[in-house]
Amino acid sequence: MNEKVRQLKGKLIVSCQALPEEPLHSSFIMGRMALAAKEGGAGGIRANTVEDIAQIQRTVDLPVIGIIKREIPGCSVYITPTMEEVDRLMEMKPEIIAMDATEDLRPGGVTIDEFYREVRRKYPDQLLMADCSTEAEAVHADRLGFDFIGTTLTGYTKQSRDIKIEAEDFLLLRRILRTVRHPVIAEGNINTPKKARRVVELGAFSVVVGSMITRPQVITKAFVQAMEEEKEVSVL
Repeated sequence: MNEKVRQLKGKLIVSCQALPEEPLHSSFIMGRMALAAKEGGAGGIRANTVEDIAQIQRTVDLPVIGIIKREIPGCSVYITPTMEEVDRLMEMKPEIIAMDATEDLRPGGVTIDEFYREVRRKYPDQLLMADCSTEAEAVHADRLGFDFIGTTLTGYTKQSRDIKIEAEDFLLLRRILRTVRHPVIAEGNINTPKKARRVVELGAFSVVVGSMITRPQVITKAFVQAMEEEKEVSVL
């Protein structure tokens, strides 16, 4: 782990992403988002697509967790699902490449074990982050040798549908931290500064926050829903 990545310890990583159907979809805008995150004190950026990563790298000098989201018919794995995405990411040389490390199979029935070993053989020095959804997946990814273990996909897979990372004072995160030896990056449903601080206090290496910082439509919706709930209470 190089010094630039080591400096992520205890820091906030801001996920600067906007999918094609979202209002802020633009590499230029994601670059400005990254700059705003840096000015706010963020220690790193998580970004999707080669185009966005290239723009972000031109704009800020923060370490980047790079991914490529790609939906493949008949396959539930969409975060860096094949070697094609890894090869494209390596053109940008992000400090860390994250990939789905769940039990779900990749195209052609490829397991995470097979895919991980393939990536390691081709890029032995690249830091890799495992995006997991359950404690068992996190433990398995840790044993495989991933450099970072993430809780990114908790609640997004069939096997984790009823799990919330923040439930019962981050019980899932606590269990993972007690079991794995590699640094854990907390991500998912961490939507307040208090929660971000808490996961670091519990021992997370760092914390990723996305929608509640970089998706104004999500932030606006939270305000609107809260105001509507207040109206309903007032009427009663």
